[in-house]
Amino acid sequence: MAQTTQIGQFTAVDPVVERMRSIRSAWHPADGVAVFNRVYLTVTEEIGRAIDAGTFTDRRAAATLDVRFAERYLSAVDAVATDGPAPACWRPLFRYRRHPGVRPLQFALAGINAHIGHDLALAVVDSCRALDCAPPDIEDEFDRVGDILVLLEERIREELMPGPDLLEVADPLTHLLGCWSLDRARDGAWLAARSLWQLRELPDLAEEFRERLDRSVGLVGRMLLTPLTLRG
Repeated sequence: MAQTTQIGQFTAVDPVVERMRSIRSAWHPADGVAVFNRVYLTVTEEIGRAIDAGTFTDRRAAATLDVRFAERYLSAVDAVATDGPAPACWRPLFRYRRHPGVRPLQFALAGINAHIGHDLALAVVDSCRALDCAPPDIEDEFDRVGDILVLLEERIREELMPGPDLLEVADPLTHLLGCWSLDRARDGAWLAARSLWQLRELPDLAEEFRERLDRSVGLVGRMLLTPLTLRG
Protein backbone atom coordinates (compact mmCIF):
# COMPACT_ATOMS: atom_id res chain seq x y z
CA MET A 1 0.00 0.00 0.00
CA ALA A 2 1.31 3.48 -0.84
CA GLN A 3 2.26 5.39 2.29
CA THR A 4 0.10 8.20 3.64
CA THR A 5 1.41 11.74 3.96
CA GLN A 6 0.53 14.75 6.04
CA ILE A 7 -2.89 16.19 5.44
CA GLY A 8 -1.44 19.49 4.24
CA GLN A 9 -0.46 17.81 0.99
CA PHE A 10 -4.07 17.04 0.10
CA THR A 11 -4.55 20.59 -1.19
CA ALA A 12 -3.68 18.98 -4.55
CA VAL A 13 -7.44 18.40 -4.89
CA ASP A 14 -8.23 22.12 -4.62
CA PRO A 15 -7.03 23.26 -8.09
CA VAL A 16 -9.28 20.81 -9.95
CA VAL A 17 -12.25 21.86 -7.81
CA GLU A 18 -11.56 25.53 -8.54
CA ARG A 19 -11.24 24.79 -12.23
CA MET A 20 -14.62 23.07 -12.31
CA ARG A 21 -16.15 25.98 -10.40
CA SER A 22 -14.81 28.40 -13.00
CA ILE A 23 -16.31 26.24 -15.76
CA ARG A 24 -19.65 26.29 -13.93
CA SER A 25 -19.56 30.07 -13.87
CA ALA A 26 -18.56 30.41 -17.53
CA TRP A 27 -21.02 28.05 -19.22
CA HIS A 28 -24.79 28.35 -19.59
CA PRO A 29 -26.56 25.98 -17.16
CA ALA A 30 -28.45 24.30 -20.01
CA ASP A 31 -25.24 23.40 -21.84
CA GLY A 32 -24.90 19.61 -21.78
CA VAL A 33 -21.27 19.66 -20.67
CA ALA A 34 -22.16 22.20 -17.98
CA VAL A 35 -24.82 19.77 -16.69
CA PHE A 36 -22.16 17.08 -16.31
CA ASN A 37 -19.69 19.58 -14.83
CA ARG A 38 -22.13 20.47 -12.05
CA VAL A 39 -22.58 16.79 -11.28
CA TYR A 40 -18.87 16.08 -11.32
CA LEU A 41 -18.07 19.12 -9.20
CA THR A 42 -20.42 17.72 -6.56
CA VAL A 43 -18.64 14.36 -6.76
CA THR A 44 -15.19 15.90 -6.45
CA GLU A 45 -16.20 18.08 -3.51
CA GLU A 46 -17.72 15.05 -1.80
CA ILE A 47 -14.54 13.02 -2.29
CA GLY A 48 -12.47 15.93 -1.00
CA ARG A 49 -14.56 16.09 2.16
CA ALA A 50 -14.21 12.32 2.59
CA ILE A 51 -10.43 12.60 2.28
CA ASP A 52 -10.31 15.40 4.87
CA ALA A 53 -12.54 13.39 7.21
CA GLY A 54 -10.19 10.41 7.11
CA THR A 55 -12.68 8.13 5.35
CA PHE A 56 -9.94 6.72 3.14
CA THR A 57 -7.33 4.37 4.57
CA ASP A 58 -4.60 5.92 2.44
CA ARG A 59 -5.41 9.58 1.98
CA ARG A 60 -2.44 10.27 -0.27
CA ALA A 61 -3.50 7.52 -2.66
CA ALA A 62 -7.11 8.76 -2.60
CA ALA A 63 -6.08 12.33 -3.34
CA THR A 64 -3.78 11.21 -6.15
CA LEU A 65 -6.52 9.10 -7.74
CA ASP A 66 -9.05 11.92 -7.40
CA VAL A 67 -6.76 14.47 -9.06
CA ARG A 68 -5.57 12.19 -11.86
CA PHE A 69 -9.19 11.27 -12.50
CA ALA A 70 -10.34 14.89 -12.72
CA GLU A 71 -7.42 15.86 -14.94
CA ARG A 72 -8.67 13.46 -17.62
CA TYR A 73 -11.97 15.34 -17.89
CA LEU A 74 -10.31 18.76 -17.75
CA SER A 75 -7.90 17.74 -20.51
CA ALA A 76 -10.88 16.91 -22.73
CA VAL A 77 -12.36 20.35 -21.98
CA ASP A 78 -9.06 22.02 -22.88
CA ALA A 79 -8.74 20.02 -26.10
CA VAL A 80 -12.18 21.11 -27.31
CA ALA A 81 -11.56 24.74 -26.26
CA THR A 82 -8.50 24.86 -28.52
CA ASP A 83 -10.25 23.10 -31.43
CA GLY A 84 -8.28 19.94 -30.78
CA PRO A 85 -9.66 16.39 -30.76
CA ALA A 86 -11.20 15.16 -27.54
CA PRO A 87 -11.00 11.45 -26.70
CA ALA A 88 -13.66 9.47 -28.57
CA CYS A 89 -15.52 8.76 -25.33
CA TRP A 90 -16.14 12.50 -24.80
CA ARG A 91 -17.01 13.49 -28.37
CA PRO A 92 -20.75 12.63 -28.23
CA LEU A 93 -21.28 14.88 -25.20
CA PHE A 94 -19.44 17.82 -26.74
CA ARG A 95 -21.15 17.28 -30.09
CA TYR A 96 -24.69 17.11 -28.68
CA ARG A 97 -24.23 19.52 -25.77
CA ARG A 98 -26.80 21.98 -27.17
CA HIS A 99 -29.22 19.55 -28.81
CA PRO A 100 -32.79 20.53 -27.85
CA GLY A 101 -34.00 16.93 -27.85
CA VAL A 102 -31.55 15.64 -25.23
CA ARG A 103 -32.62 15.83 -21.59
CA PRO A 104 -30.36 16.99 -18.73
CA LEU A 105 -30.27 13.52 -17.19
CA GLN A 106 -28.93 12.13 -20.47
CA PHE A 107 -26.15 14.73 -20.52
CA ALA A 108 -25.16 13.90 -16.95
CA LEU A 109 -25.09 10.15 -17.51
CA ALA A 110 -23.23 10.45 -20.83
CA GLY A 111 -20.50 12.39 -19.05
CA ILE A 112 -20.39 9.88 -16.22
CA ASN A 113 -20.17 7.08 -18.78
CA ALA A 114 -17.16 8.69 -20.49
CA HIS A 115 -15.46 9.49 -17.22
CA ILE A 116 -16.02 6.15 -15.50
CA GLY A 117 -15.86 3.87 -18.53
CA HIS A 118 -12.65 5.33 -19.95
CA ASP A 119 -10.98 7.93 -17.74
CA LEU A 120 -11.14 6.04 -14.46
CA ALA A 121 -9.13 3.09 -15.78
CA LEU A 122 -6.42 5.39 -17.11
CA ALA A 123 -6.43 7.40 -13.89
CA VAL A 124 -5.76 4.23 -11.87
CA VAL A 125 -2.72 3.50 -14.04
CA ASP A 126 -1.58 7.13 -13.80
CA SER A 127 -1.92 7.00 -10.02
CA CYS A 128 -0.02 3.74 -9.69
CA ARG A 129 2.87 5.19 -11.64
CA ALA A 130 2.87 8.35 -9.51
CA LEU A 131 2.68 6.37 -6.25
CA ASP A 132 5.04 3.59 -7.36
CA CYS A 133 2.52 0.88 -6.58
CA ALA A 134 0.23 -1.58 -8.40
CA PRO A 135 -3.58 -1.44 -8.82
CA PRO A 136 -4.31 -3.89 -5.96
CA ASP A 137 -2.51 -1.46 -3.61
CA ILE A 138 -5.13 1.23 -4.24
CA GLU A 139 -8.17 -1.02 -4.65
CA ASP A 140 -9.67 0.16 -1.35
CA GLU A 141 -9.46 3.78 -2.51
CA PHE A 142 -10.93 2.83 -5.88
CA ASP A 143 -13.85 1.05 -4.20
CA ARG A 144 -14.54 3.95 -1.83
CA VAL A 145 -14.55 6.46 -4.69
CA GLY A 146 -16.92 4.12 -6.53
CA ASP A 147 -19.25 3.97 -3.53
CA ILE A 148 -19.47 7.77 -3.49
CA LEU A 149 -20.17 7.81 -7.22
CA VAL A 150 -23.01 5.31 -6.84
CA LEU A 151 -24.66 7.38 -4.11
CA LEU A 152 -24.34 10.54 -6.17
CA GLU A 153 -25.70 8.83 -9.27
CA GLU A 154 -28.85 8.03 -7.30
CA ARG A 155 -29.10 11.68 -6.26
CA ILE A 156 -28.54 12.81 -9.86
CA ARG A 157 -31.33 10.60 -11.15
CA GLU A 158 -33.66 12.02 -8.50
CA GLU A 159 -32.75 15.66 -9.18
CA LEU A 160 -32.71 15.50 -12.99
CA MET A 161 -35.57 13.07 -13.54
CA PRO A 162 -38.25 14.87 -15.57
CA GLY A 163 -41.27 15.51 -13.41
CA PRO A 164 -41.92 14.82 -9.71
CA ASP A 165 -42.88 11.18 -10.26
CA LEU A 166 -41.08 8.16 -11.58
CA LEU A 167 -40.84 7.91 -15.34
CA GLU A 168 -43.72 6.14 -16.95
CA VAL A 169 -43.02 2.78 -18.56
CA ALA A 170 -43.94 4.23 -21.95
CA ASP A 171 -41.39 7.05 -21.69
CA PRO A 172 -38.43 6.20 -23.98
CA LEU A 173 -36.03 7.61 -21.38
CA THR A 174 -37.05 4.78 -19.05
CA HIS A 175 -35.77 2.21 -21.53
CA LEU A 176 -32.67 4.21 -22.42
CA LEU A 177 -31.56 4.54 -18.81
CA GLY A 178 -32.15 0.86 -18.21
CA CYS A 179 -29.38 0.06 -20.71
CA TRP A 180 -26.62 1.59 -18.57
CA SER A 181 -25.37 0.87 -15.06
CA LEU A 182 -22.72 2.72 -13.06
CA ASP A 183 -21.90 -0.47 -11.16
CA ARG A 184 -21.14 -2.30 -14.41
CA ALA A 185 -19.14 0.66 -15.70
CA ARG A 186 -17.10 0.75 -12.49
CA ASP A 187 -16.41 -2.99 -12.66
CA GLY A 188 -15.34 -2.59 -16.28
CA ALA A 189 -13.03 0.28 -15.37
CA TRP A 190 -11.28 -1.82 -12.72
CA LEU A 191 -10.80 -4.70 -15.15
CA ALA A 192 -9.50 -2.30 -17.81
CA ALA A 193 -7.07 -0.73 -15.33
CA ARG A 194 -5.68 -4.10 -14.31
CA SER A 195 -5.35 -5.10 -17.97
CA LEU A 196 -3.54 -1.89 -18.88
CA TRP A 197 -1.20 -2.37 -15.95
CA GLN A 198 -0.32 -5.85 -17.15
CA LEU A 199 0.26 -4.45 -20.65
CA ARG A 200 2.55 -1.62 -19.54
CA GLU A 201 5.63 -3.43 -20.89
CA LEU A 202 3.88 -3.88 -24.25
CA PRO A 203 3.24 -0.28 -25.34
CA ASP A 204 1.83 -1.06 -28.79
CA LEU A 205 -0.70 -3.51 -27.40
CA ALA A 206 -1.53 -1.17 -24.52
CA GLU A 207 -2.19 1.68 -26.95
CA GLU A 208 -4.49 -0.52 -29.04
CA PHE A 209 -6.35 -1.53 -25.88
CA ARG A 210 -6.78 2.14 -24.88
CA GLU A 211 -8.04 3.11 -28.33
CA ARG A 212 -10.59 0.32 -28.42
CA LEU A 213 -11.76 1.16 -24.89
CA ASP A 214 -12.10 4.82 -25.87
CA ARG A 215 -14.18 4.04 -28.96
CA SER A 216 -16.44 1.50 -27.26
CA VAL A 217 -17.23 3.88 -24.40
CA GLY A 218 -17.92 6.59 -26.98
CA LEU A 219 -20.49 4.36 -28.68
CA VAL A 220 -22.33 3.91 -25.39
CA GLY A 221 -22.25 7.67 -24.84
CA ARG A 222 -23.77 8.26 -28.25
CA MET A 223 -26.59 5.87 -27.37
CA LEU A 224 -27.25 7.65 -24.08
CA LEU A 225 -27.57 10.95 -25.97
CA THR A 226 -30.26 9.72 -28.35
CA PRO A 227 -32.58 12.73 -28.84
CA LEU A 228 -35.97 11.94 -27.35
CA THR A 229 -38.03 15.13 -27.31
CA LEU A 230 -37.82 18.71 -28.47
CA ARG A 231 -37.95 21.20 -25.63
CA GLY A 232 -40.76 23.66 -25.80
